[in-house]
Amino acid sequence: MAATPEYLATVKELSDRIVEAQKPIRILDAVKWRLETKQAFFKNKCKKAPVIGDGYYEGNPLGFDPHAKRKEFHDIERDINRQLGQLSPVTGMMRRACREYQMVVRMLEARGRDEFGDLSQELYGSASDVFHVGDPTVAELGTSMEETLVSLLQHDSMTEDDKTIDADAAVAELNARMGRVFPNDGIRVMISDGITADAAAGTDYIKIRKGAMLNNNDIDVLEAHEGWVHLGTTLNGMAQPYCTFLGKGQPSSTVTQEGLAVLTEIITLRSTPSRLYKLINRVRAVTLAEDGANFMDVFHYLRDKSLSEEDSYTIASRVFRGSTPDGKPFTKDISYMKGFVQTFNFMRLAVAQGKLDKLPLLFVGKIQLEDIKTIDQLLAEGIVLPPKFVPPHFADLKGLASWLSFSRFIAALNFQQVESDYASLLS
Repeated sequence: MAATPEYLATVKELSDRIVEAQKPIRILDAVKWRLETKQAFFKNKCKKAPVIGDGYYEGNPLGFDPHAKRKEFHDIERDINRQLGQLSPVTGMMRRACREYQMVVRMLEARGRDEFGDLSQELYGSASDVFHVGDPTVAELGTSMEETLVSLLQHDSMTEDDKTIDADAAVAELNARMGRVFPNDGIRVMISDGITADAAAGTDYIKIRKGAMLNNNDIDVLEAHEGWVHLGTTLNGMAQPYCTFLGKGQPSSTVTQEGLAVLTEIITLRSTPSRLYKLINRVRAVTLAEDGANFMDVFHYLRDKSLSEEDSYTIASRVFRGSTPDGKPFTKDISYMKGFVQTFNFMRLAVAQGKLDKLPLLFVGKIQLEDIKTIDQLLAEGIVLPPKFVPPHFADLKGLASWLSFSRFIAALNFQQVESDYASLLS
């Protein structure tokens, strides 16, 4: 049954209020360690932990009054219940958004204290989370994958091209690619000196870190990860006529978003063992920090794994940003591997059950897997529209469906028996 014009207008009005309320909330800007912190660490020859004292995060002003912002979301949630009803299919998604943003504000208020890490776990999860009863934890998955990747990286064929493309050249190339993929959406690629990673996506832009050096494979990964997935789902969400909040990702959608982005890298053959090894080391770094390791412990662990001092600092600082060098970690970085497993299993099951029409729903906006059934219902009612953009491998599902079909069969084989049977062939 199609929704009435009055109902659609109410959904849009409440959704627009969520979008407006979240505008000043910039999580990564609020928790980042500033450039001078890194410079001091390397000036001390990597032997002294960064100094993140009382008042450090006051240098990263929030730009809003936390109490007033929490109340604003509380009031929006109250009006959602009153105007849409608690059983409306869209109500649950909108109420969750309001509650998560309230928790985000609480987390940002707690920067530099243990409560920051506790709230981070509630929002993003923990390395000790399991996928199902009896399954390995996220941390154990990371350890298992690390063993395979370390073995692969010893092979000469896994050596990557030198990083000879500077930030300016990378910006020019990615601007050309984004112009072809999103010709009428005003997407910009620009240089920034305020990000930790080599690149990050925003509402209608991709930022490349000033001073970053890349290779062609890095640019391929950025096109798929930041462009096709992060920008694609943002633009699709912003194009929604009523559920405009789908253009903004709260933390619960981060796991699905990052997992979908990593999966896209892999199935389009753009990812590499070196790239996956970095992602696994992020999981390992979070695991160590949750187990009580401090910044220097994590830094030395990563350096002992043959990562450069630059990469070791980058990963360790990502884990302790928002916290202190001996505090509880910011757990966002487990979302890549956790989300990859969850999204891959969802896609594999959809193919096994012949429900290929469910796969493009991942791109309607910033959603989490648990929203798929609701999104399907909202599509039928005309409250949500199909995604405007889907990446090439989702636009034509034949190749993806074939790959996923075989992956289910292969996964059912006893790998230990396969190892035994094939051992003589590889000796």
